[in-house]
Amino acid sequence: MKILGIDGSGLVASVAIVEDDNLIGEYTTGYKKTHSQTLLPMLDELSKMVELDLNTLDAIAVAAGPGSFTGLRIASATAKGLGLSLGCPIVSVPTVDAIAFNLWGSDTLICPIMDARRGQVYTGLYSFEADGQFTVVKPQCAVDFAEIADQINKTGQPVTFLGDGVSVFTDKISELITVPYRFAPAHLNRQHASSVATLGKLYYENGDCEPAADHRPEYLRLSQAERERMEKEGKA
Repeated sequence: MKILGIDGSGLVASVAIVEDDNLIGEYTTGYKKTHSQTLLPMLDELSKMVELDLNTLDAIAVAAGPGSFTGLRIASATAKGLGLSLGCPIVSVPTVDAIAFNLWGSDTLICPIMDARRGQVYTGLYSFEADGQFTVVKPQCAVDFAEIADQINKTGQPVTFLGDGVSVFTDKISELITVPYRFAPAHLNRQHASSVATLGKLYYENGDCEPAADHRPEYLRLSQAERERMEKEGKA
């Protein structure tokens, strides 16, 4: 089984090819260019490097949200366009789940945090069982950091933080977290399309996929423009 993974949910742009249990290739960059400038050229370069025939893909896994509204739209449009042209199904992988999956086999609770602005984070809680099974303790959500901190403390378990929100909420973590905690290292603390593809393979095998025409990003909350419009209309 051959899966293409795509992630444009944050600053990082990433594409990867996973075949069965092997990572064939991955191209990831965190440089400040728009994903419309990076994703397709990266995919083209990766395809040439690993001599990939896109027609041999079984599915396309994409980090479907939450995250940057613009980045999600670009990544989803890329996945959808490829899926339509290739007749390939789409596997929508929750962004926060995929970030947590970077830490496969961790013996701590895992808490990805993405900066959602206005003091909120996109987050969730995850763990791995002794047999390697990935467990969603709390599904991805958009909440104030204090709320997720309280839930972590109530578990009494050590926790590992990762994601672009770590640098933004470091002081809050120090102030509010009462259980032992640590931060994932640089090579694991951001989005990776290889995690999207690997997790997407598990979902695909469970029948959790959709026709490309039906794919939509999952934003979890309204965009800033939509919130401002509602505030002006007195609906917020």
